[in-house]
Amino acid sequence: MKIGIISDTHDCIEATKKVIQEISEKGCKILIHCGDFCAPFIIKELAKFDGEVHCCFGNTDDRFLSTKLAIKEGVNLHGDVGEIEIDNRKIVFVHLPQIAENFALAKKYDLVLHGHTHVSRKEKINDTLLVNPGDIMGYKDNPSYAIYDTDTNEVEIIELK
Repeated sequence: MKIGIISDTHDCIEATKKVIQEISEKGCKILIHCGDFCAPFIIKELAKFDGEVHCCFGNTDDRFLSTKLAIKEGVNLHGDVGEIEIDNRKIVFVHLPQIAENFALAKKYDLVLHGHTHVSRKEKINDTLLVNPGDIMGYKDNPSYAIYDTDTNEVEIIELK
């Protein structure tokens, strides 16, 4: 199964719409957002994805209103740490890289995701993939996202066009 991974949308509604369309066209059935959607209205955009949506808080997110809207829109907002298992692949996602690195070192997960730095990253620590999809807003580099394939246990970082 293919999973779309995004982070740091920072209210960029048009780019968020575009990436949701692209990951849908690429056959993703699940969307993970690694935090910093900022204003809660981005959750409404995430809810338009035709599949499961999972997200965690970033350091700029409105925890109260975002939680209320996520419940209303059917988006799985996991709090500070999201942990899911899909096709026997254990996945954990957070916003901050330091926390993600500790999860990767734990040797419990196939995939560890984070955001926050606005720079894409893909590396392997032991048998764990550690990934930052980059950001949607294009703050430090071109906007980017990632796609994870549970069948191959591989991640591709893709620049938003």
